[in-house]
Amino acid sequence: MSDTDHTAAQVEDNPHNTATRAYMNKLAGEDLVAWRMAEVTGRLSADERNMQTEFMMGWYCVAYSHELEVGQVKPARYFAQDLALWRGEDGQARVINAYCAHYGANLAVGGKVHGNLLECPFHAWRWNEKGACEDIPYSRAIPPKAKRDNCIPSWPVREVNGQVLIWYHPEKAEPQWEPFEVPEANDSDWTEFRTYEWHVYSAMENIADNAVDVSHFKYVHGAKTVPEYEFEFDGIKRTITAYLKLQTPRGEVDGKIESVTFGPGQGYVRFSGITETVMITGTCPVERDLTHNRMAFTQPRANVDGPSAGLTKAIVKDITRQFDQDKVILDQHVRMDPPMVCEGDGPFGRNRVYYAQFYAGQNKPKPAAA
Repeated sequence: MSDTDHTAAQVEDNPHNTATRAYMNKLAGEDLVAWRMAEVTGRLSADERNMQTEFMMGWYCVAYSHELEVGQVKPARYFAQDLALWRGEDGQARVINAYCAHYGANLAVGGKVHGNLLECPFHAWRWNEKGACEDIPYSRAIPPKAKRDNCIPSWPVREVNGQVLIWYHPEKAEPQWEPFEVPEANDSDWTEFRTYEWHVYSAMENIADNAVDVSHFKYVHGAKTVPEYEFEFDGIKRTITAYLKLQTPRGEVDGKIESVTFGPGQGYVRFSGITETVMITGTCPVERDLTHNRMAFTQPRANVDGPSAGLTKAIVKDITRQFDQDKVILDQHVRMDPPMVCEGDGPFGRNRVYYAQFYAGQNKPKPAAA
C-alpha cells in the first residue's frame, strides 16, 4: 500500500528510488492510464516465477456498481474463468459462468437481459442467477438437468461500497462471512468515487506482502526514513496503522494512516492529518500471475471545494503514483517461498500466517526464513 509521510519535495530530494522514478516520469495522462492496464510482455511464466497455484477464498470486486447498468450484460475474466455479469430489471447484479450449458455460446457476448434472466445469443435459453434455465422460448419442456441450480456455475453476489462483489471458494463452499461496509461510501457529505485501476502481473499474496513491507517505502517511494507501523491481526481482519509527522507549508502536522483488510480481496485505507481521504480497495485474481487492482477515493466535499482543494487532489495523485512504482517491480519479480528476512523488514512471516487461513489447504505458505 501507499505511504504519505512525505511531501513531493522530500521525494525528489531523496537519492533512492532514482531508477523507478525516472521510468515513471516518462508516462503521464492517457499514456499512464493505458500503461496501468497494458499487457506486460517478455515475462517469465507463472511456474518459472513460482506463483501460487491456488486462489484464496473471499469476497472480490469484479466491477464498480456504476459500470453495470440495468439491462446491461458484461463479460469478465477472474479466477481463470470467463464470467457473465448482468443487472436485471429489478436492479440486482448477478454473475454466472459465461458459457451456456446448452451449446457453449458465451452468454456475455451478444447475450441480453430478459427481465431478470440472461438470454443466450445462440438459442435464447434464459438463465437465472442460480445458473438454472427458466425458459426456452421454442420448447414446451426444459431438460431436468438444465432446471437445476448451478447447471451453469453461479456466484454469490453482494453489492456494497459502490462495488459488485462475488464470493470465491475453491471448493464452492458458501460464504463464510459477509463483506464490510465503509460509512463514507454512502455519506452525502463525501464525494463521489474517483476510481483508478491496474493490471499487476503477480499473485494476490505477493501484493498483500507489499502492505507490510515497511523498508521499501524509502527505497522505492523515496521516503526519507523507514516509517514506524503497528500491525494487528484479528481473525479475517488485518489492521496496519502508521502515526506520522507530516511536513506542510503550515508546519509539522500529526497524521495517521489506517489500513484495514477483511480477507484477501476487500480493504480500505483512511488517511487523516493534512486532509481526510478514504480509499476503498479491491484486488481480484485474473490468472495465477495476474491481478486486477482497483482504488476508489472519496473525500469530504468541504475539502474538495474549499481552500485545501489542491492538497486534497495531490494526495490522491501521490498514492496512485506510489502504486505505479510498486507495479514496475511486482510485474517482474519472482516469488521467494519462504522469503529471506532481516531485522527492519516488516512482519512477512505473520502476514503469511494471516493469509494462510484463506487457502483451502493445498497452498499453505512456508514461514519466512531469517
